[in-house]
Amino acid sequence: METSRRILLGGAAALLAAPALAQSYPDRPIRLVVPFPPGGGGDTLARLSSLAAQPNLPQPIVIENRAGAGGNIGAEAAARSPADGYTLFYGTNGTHGINEALYPRLPFRPDADFIPVAALTRIALVVVVRKDLPVETLPELIAYLKANPGKLSYGSAGNGTTGHIAAEMFRAAAGVDILHVPYRGNAAAMTDLAGGRVDLGIDLIPAAAPVMEGNAVRALAVTSAEPLPSHRNLPTVASVLPGFEVAAWDGIFAPAGTPAAAVTAINAAYRRGLRDPEVVARLRARGAEVVPLDSSAEFAAFVAAERGKWAAAVKASGARMD
Repeated sequence: METSRRILLGGAAALLAAPALAQSYPDRPIRLVVPFPPGGGGDTLARLSSLAAQPNLPQPIVIENRAGAGGNIGAEAAARSPADGYTLFYGTNGTHGINEALYPRLPFRPDADFIPVAALTRIALVVVVRKDLPVETLPELIAYLKANPGKLSYGSAGNGTTGHIAAEMFRAAAGVDILHVPYRGNAAAMTDLAGGRVDLGIDLIPAAAPVMEGNAVRALAVTSAEPLPSHRNLPTVASVLPGFEVAAWDGIFAPAGTPAAAVTAINAAYRRGLRDPEVVARLRARGAEVVPLDSSAEFAAFVAAERGKWAAAVKASGARMD
Protein backbone atom coordinates (compact mmCIF):
# COMPACT_ATOMS: atom_id res chain seq x y z
CA MET A 1 0.00 0.00 0.00
CA GLU A 2 2.78 2.38 0.96
CA THR A 3 4.70 1.54 -2.23
CA SER A 4 1.63 2.27 -4.37
CA ARG A 5 1.16 5.59 -2.59
CA ARG A 6 4.77 6.57 -3.34
CA ILE A 7 4.33 5.70 -7.03
CA LEU A 8 1.16 7.77 -7.26
CA LEU A 9 2.81 10.71 -5.54
CA GLY A 10 5.87 10.43 -7.80
CA GLY A 11 3.68 10.45 -10.90
CA ALA A 12 1.76 13.46 -9.67
CA ALA A 13 5.01 15.30 -8.97
CA ALA A 14 6.25 14.61 -12.50
CA LEU A 15 3.03 15.95 -13.99
CA LEU A 16 3.29 19.11 -11.92
CA ALA A 17 6.99 19.56 -12.76
CA ALA A 18 6.44 19.80 -16.53
CA PRO A 19 4.28 22.97 -16.46
CA ALA A 20 6.57 24.46 -13.83
CA LEU A 21 9.62 23.91 -16.05
CA ALA A 22 7.82 25.38 -19.06
CA GLN A 23 7.05 28.54 -17.09
CA SER A 24 10.51 29.03 -15.54
CA TYR A 25 12.91 27.63 -18.13
CA PRO A 26 15.59 28.75 -18.44
CA ASP A 27 16.34 30.37 -15.10
CA ARG A 28 20.13 30.13 -15.37
CA PRO A 29 22.73 30.18 -18.19
CA ILE A 30 22.67 27.38 -20.76
CA ARG A 31 25.94 25.66 -21.67
CA LEU A 32 26.53 24.82 -25.34
CA VAL A 33 29.34 22.30 -25.80
CA VAL A 34 31.14 22.91 -29.10
CA PRO A 35 33.47 19.98 -29.94
CA PHE A 36 35.88 22.09 -31.98
CA PRO A 37 38.62 24.60 -31.16
CA PRO A 38 37.83 28.32 -30.79
CA GLY A 39 38.05 30.30 -34.02
CA GLY A 40 37.55 27.37 -36.39
CA GLY A 41 34.78 27.01 -38.96
CA GLY A 42 32.48 24.96 -36.71
CA ASP A 43 33.04 27.21 -33.72
CA THR A 44 32.26 30.29 -35.82
CA LEU A 45 28.97 28.85 -37.11
CA ALA A 46 27.98 27.71 -33.62
CA ARG A 47 28.59 31.19 -32.23
CA LEU A 48 26.78 33.00 -35.06
CA SER A 49 23.72 30.77 -34.72
CA SER A 50 23.67 31.01 -30.93
CA LEU A 51 24.10 34.77 -31.03
CA ALA A 52 20.98 34.88 -33.20
CA ALA A 53 19.06 32.65 -30.76
CA GLN A 54 20.13 34.58 -27.67
CA PRO A 55 17.58 37.45 -27.85
CA ASN A 56 14.81 34.84 -27.73
CA LEU A 57 15.92 33.44 -24.36
CA PRO A 58 15.93 35.11 -20.92
CA GLN A 59 19.32 33.57 -20.04
CA PRO A 60 22.64 33.54 -21.91
CA ILE A 61 24.01 30.67 -23.98
CA VAL A 62 27.59 30.08 -22.87
CA ILE A 63 29.93 28.38 -25.35
CA GLU A 64 32.26 25.71 -23.97
CA ASN A 65 34.85 24.40 -26.45
CA ARG A 66 35.75 20.74 -25.86
CA ALA A 67 37.81 19.82 -28.92
CA GLY A 68 39.48 16.55 -29.85
CA ALA A 69 39.05 13.15 -31.51
CA GLY A 70 36.92 14.45 -34.38
CA GLY A 71 34.35 15.89 -31.99
CA ASN A 72 34.06 12.77 -29.84
CA ILE A 73 35.49 14.32 -26.67
CA GLY A 74 32.91 17.09 -26.61
CA ALA A 75 30.11 14.73 -27.61
CA GLU A 76 30.93 12.32 -24.78
CA ALA A 77 31.06 15.17 -22.25
CA ALA A 78 27.67 16.48 -23.39
CA ALA A 79 26.07 13.02 -23.50
CA ARG A 80 27.08 12.38 -19.88
CA SER A 81 25.79 15.74 -18.64
CA PRO A 82 22.51 16.09 -16.72
CA ALA A 83 19.49 15.96 -19.02
CA ASP A 84 17.96 19.08 -17.49
CA GLY A 85 17.93 21.47 -20.46
CA TYR A 86 21.01 23.36 -19.30
CA THR A 87 23.53 21.46 -21.43
CA LEU A 88 23.26 21.53 -25.21
CA PHE A 89 25.58 20.15 -27.86
CA TYR A 90 26.61 21.56 -31.24
CA GLY A 91 26.53 18.46 -33.43
CA THR A 92 27.46 17.92 -37.05
CA ASN A 93 27.41 15.27 -39.76
CA GLY A 94 30.79 14.29 -38.27
CA THR A 95 29.66 13.66 -34.70
CA HIS A 96 26.27 12.25 -35.69
CA GLY A 97 27.01 10.66 -39.06
CA ILE A 98 30.65 9.92 -39.86
CA ASN A 99 32.17 9.01 -36.50
CA GLU A 100 29.89 6.09 -35.75
CA ALA A 101 31.19 4.35 -38.89
CA LEU A 102 34.76 5.55 -38.46
CA TYR A 103 35.55 4.69 -34.84
CA PRO A 104 35.09 1.05 -33.74
CA ARG A 105 34.73 2.10 -30.09
CA LEU A 106 32.75 5.33 -30.00
CA PRO A 107 32.39 6.67 -26.42
CA PHE A 108 28.77 7.74 -26.99
CA ARG A 109 25.76 6.61 -29.03
CA PRO A 110 24.65 9.30 -31.48
CA ASP A 111 21.10 7.97 -31.73
CA ALA A 112 20.47 6.89 -28.13
CA ASP A 113 22.41 9.46 -26.11
CA PHE A 114 21.09 12.61 -27.80
CA ILE A 115 17.84 14.28 -28.79
CA PRO A 116 17.93 16.38 -31.99
CA VAL A 117 16.67 19.82 -30.99
CA ALA A 118 17.13 22.33 -33.82
CA ALA A 119 18.57 22.15 -37.32
CA LEU A 120 20.92 25.00 -38.18
CA THR A 121 22.63 24.98 -41.58
CA ARG A 122 23.97 22.98 -44.50
CA ILE A 123 27.54 23.82 -45.42
CA ALA A 124 29.00 23.28 -48.86
CA LEU A 125 32.61 22.37 -49.52
CA VAL A 126 34.93 23.92 -52.06
CA VAL A 127 37.62 22.44 -54.30
CA VAL A 128 40.78 24.52 -53.87
CA VAL A 129 44.26 24.14 -55.35
CA ARG A 130 47.63 25.77 -54.74
CA LYS A 131 48.01 28.96 -56.74
CA ASP A 132 50.86 27.74 -58.92
CA LEU A 133 49.16 24.52 -60.00
CA PRO A 134 48.73 24.88 -63.79
CA VAL A 135 44.94 24.54 -63.83
CA GLU A 136 42.19 27.15 -63.94
CA THR A 137 39.05 25.01 -64.00
CA LEU A 138 37.75 21.74 -62.57
CA PRO A 139 37.94 19.90 -65.95
CA GLU A 140 41.56 21.05 -66.24
CA LEU A 141 42.26 19.75 -62.72
CA ILE A 142 40.78 16.35 -63.51
CA ALA A 143 42.77 16.13 -66.75
CA TYR A 144 45.97 17.13 -64.91
CA LEU A 145 45.37 14.51 -62.18
CA LYS A 146 44.81 11.82 -64.82
CA ALA A 147 48.02 12.82 -66.59
CA ASN A 148 49.95 12.63 -63.31
CA PRO A 149 48.56 9.62 -61.42
CA GLY A 150 49.73 9.37 -57.82
CA LYS A 151 51.97 12.44 -58.11
CA LEU A 152 49.70 15.01 -56.48
CA SER A 153 48.50 15.20 -52.90
CA TYR A 154 45.46 16.57 -51.11
CA GLY A 155 45.28 17.76 -47.55
CA SER A 156 42.40 17.20 -45.13
CA ALA A 157 41.58 18.06 -41.54
CA GLY A 158 42.23 14.41 -40.66
CA ASN A 159 41.23 10.84 -41.38
CA GLY A 160 37.47 10.45 -41.61
CA THR A 161 36.67 14.16 -41.59
CA THR A 162 34.10 15.56 -43.99
CA GLY A 163 36.83 16.90 -46.28
CA HIS A 164 38.58 13.52 -46.39
CA ILE A 165 35.38 11.65 -47.22
CA ALA A 166 34.42 14.28 -49.84
CA ALA A 167 37.85 14.06 -51.48
CA GLU A 168 37.63 10.27 -51.64
CA MET A 169 34.19 10.57 -53.22
CA PHE A 170 35.68 13.00 -55.75
CA ARG A 171 38.65 10.70 -56.41
CA ALA A 172 36.30 7.79 -57.17
CA ALA A 173 33.88 9.86 -59.28
CA ALA A 174 36.66 11.44 -61.35
CA GLY A 175 38.69 8.24 -61.66
CA VAL A 176 41.93 9.83 -60.44
CA ASP A 177 44.76 8.80 -58.11
CA ILE A 178 45.70 11.34 -55.40
CA LEU A 179 47.75 10.95 -52.22
CA HIS A 180 45.95 11.80 -48.98
CA VAL A 181 47.83 13.88 -46.40
CA PRO A 182 45.85 14.09 -43.12
CA TYR A 183 46.40 17.06 -40.79
CA ARG A 184 45.30 17.88 -37.27
CA GLY A 185 42.53 20.27 -38.22
CA ASN A 186 41.33 22.40 -41.14
CA ALA A 187 43.60 25.36 -40.38
CA ALA A 188 46.79 23.32 -40.69
CA ALA A 189 45.64 21.73 -43.95
CA MET A 190 44.73 25.09 -45.49
CA THR A 191 47.97 26.69 -44.30
CA ASP A 192 50.03 24.00 -46.02
CA LEU A 193 47.92 24.25 -49.16
CA ALA A 194 48.52 28.01 -49.27
CA GLY A 195 52.21 27.32 -48.73
CA GLY A 196 52.32 24.85 -51.62
CA ARG A 197 53.17 21.82 -49.47
CA VAL A 198 50.11 19.96 -50.75
CA ASP A 199 48.45 20.41 -54.13
CA LEU A 200 44.73 20.57 -53.46
CA GLY A 201 41.96 20.08 -50.95
CA ILE A 202 38.20 19.81 -50.66
CA ASP A 203 37.16 21.54 -47.48
CA LEU A 204 34.26 23.30 -45.84
CA ILE A 205 33.86 26.83 -47.15
CA PRO A 206 34.07 28.40 -43.64
CA ALA A 207 37.41 26.61 -43.13
CA ALA A 208 38.78 27.56 -46.56
CA ALA A 209 37.46 31.13 -46.45
CA PRO A 210 40.58 32.77 -44.90
CA VAL A 211 42.95 31.50 -47.61
CA MET A 212 40.36 32.07 -50.34
CA GLU A 213 39.78 35.66 -49.28
CA GLY A 214 43.51 36.28 -49.14
CA ASN A 215 43.92 34.82 -52.65
CA ALA A 216 46.43 32.35 -51.24
CA VAL A 217 44.72 29.49 -53.12
CA ARG A 218 42.61 29.10 -56.25
CA ALA A 219 39.00 27.97 -55.82
CA LEU A 220 37.59 25.88 -58.67
CA ALA A 221 34.15 24.53 -57.72
CA VAL A 222 31.66 23.92 -54.92
CA THR A 223 30.15 20.60 -53.90
CA SER A 224 26.54 21.77 -53.54
CA ALA A 225 23.93 20.58 -56.01
CA GLU A 226 23.29 24.15 -57.16
CA PRO A 227 25.56 27.22 -57.36
CA LEU A 228 25.79 29.07 -54.06
CA PRO A 229 24.33 32.58 -53.73
CA SER A 230 27.52 33.61 -51.93
CA HIS A 231 29.88 32.13 -54.56
CA ARG A 232 28.03 32.38 -57.86
CA ASN A 233 31.31 32.68 -59.72
CA LEU A 234 32.13 29.07 -58.82
CA PRO A 235 30.55 26.21 -60.79
CA THR A 236 29.42 23.02 -59.07
CA VAL A 237 31.37 19.79 -59.19
CA ALA A 238 28.11 18.24 -60.42
CA SER A 239 28.34 20.32 -63.61
CA VAL A 240 31.39 18.21 -64.49
CA LEU A 241 30.64 15.02 -62.54
CA PRO A 242 26.83 14.64 -62.71
CA GLY A 243 25.18 13.63 -59.45
CA PHE A 244 28.10 14.64 -57.26
CA GLU A 245 26.91 16.40 -54.12
CA VAL A 246 28.42 16.67 -50.65
CA ALA A 247 27.25 18.99 -47.88
CA ALA A 248 28.07 19.08 -44.21
CA TRP A 249 25.41 20.11 -41.71
CA ASP A 250 25.11 21.23 -38.11
CA GLY A 251 22.46 21.46 -35.44
CA ILE A 252 21.69 21.67 -31.75
CA PHE A 253 21.30 18.48 -29.70
CA ALA A 254 20.56 17.76 -26.05
CA PRO A 255 21.25 14.77 -23.80
CA ALA A 256 18.60 12.06 -24.05
CA GLY A 257 15.89 12.58 -21.47
CA THR A 258 15.95 16.38 -21.65
CA PRO A 259 12.43 17.66 -20.83
CA ALA A 260 10.21 18.34 -23.84
CA ALA A 261 9.52 21.87 -22.60
CA ALA A 262 13.22 22.70 -22.77
CA VAL A 263 13.57 21.16 -26.24
CA THR A 264 10.62 23.21 -27.47
CA ALA A 265 11.98 26.45 -26.00
CA ILE A 266 15.46 25.97 -27.48
CA ASN A 267 14.09 24.96 -30.87
CA ALA A 268 11.90 28.08 -30.98
CA ALA A 269 14.78 30.36 -29.96
CA TYR A 270 17.08 29.10 -32.73
CA ARG A 271 14.39 28.97 -35.40
CA ARG A 272 13.35 32.57 -34.71
CA GLY A 273 16.96 33.70 -34.69
CA LEU A 274 17.74 32.01 -37.99
CA ARG A 275 14.88 33.83 -39.72
CA ASP A 276 16.66 37.16 -39.28
CA PRO A 277 17.77 38.30 -42.78
CA GLU A 278 21.01 39.73 -41.39
CA VAL A 279 21.86 36.41 -39.73
CA VAL A 280 21.01 34.52 -42.93
CA ALA A 281 23.35 36.83 -44.87
CA ARG A 282 26.19 36.40 -42.40
CA LEU A 283 25.90 32.61 -42.49
CA ARG A 284 25.54 32.60 -46.27
CA ALA A 285 28.74 34.60 -46.61
CA ARG A 286 30.48 31.65 -44.95
CA GLY A 287 28.93 29.11 -47.31
CA ALA A 288 26.24 28.03 -44.83
CA GLU A 289 22.58 27.96 -45.84
CA VAL A 290 19.88 27.88 -43.14
CA VAL A 291 18.03 24.54 -43.17
CA PRO A 292 14.22 24.89 -43.43
CA LEU A 293 13.40 22.23 -40.82
CA ASP A 294 11.23 23.92 -38.23
CA SER A 295 10.51 21.17 -35.72
CA SER A 296 12.79 18.95 -33.67
CA ALA A 297 10.91 15.94 -35.13
CA GLU A 298 11.81 17.00 -38.69
CA PHE A 299 15.43 17.41 -37.64
CA ALA A 300 15.41 13.96 -36.00
CA ALA A 301 14.18 12.36 -39.25
CA PHE A 302 16.87 14.21 -41.21
CA VAL A 303 19.62 13.05 -38.82
CA ALA A 304 18.44 9.45 -39.02
CA ALA A 305 18.66 9.51 -42.83
CA GLU A 306 22.08 11.17 -42.77
CA ARG A 307 23.54 8.48 -40.49
CA GLY A 308 23.02 5.87 -43.18
CA LYS A 309 24.30 8.11 -45.96
CA TRP A 310 27.58 8.98 -44.21
CA ALA A 311 28.13 5.42 -42.99
CA ALA A 312 28.05 4.26 -46.62
CA ALA A 313 30.46 7.02 -47.65
CA VAL A 314 32.93 6.13 -44.89
CA LYS A 315 32.81 2.45 -45.83
CA ALA A 316 33.44 3.29 -49.50
CA SER A 317 36.41 5.50 -48.55
CA GLY A 318 38.09 2.79 -46.49
CA ALA A 319 38.76 5.30 -43.69
CA ARG A 320 39.05 3.89 -40.17
CA MET A 321 40.30 5.13 -36.81
CA ASP A 322 41.58 2.47 -34.39
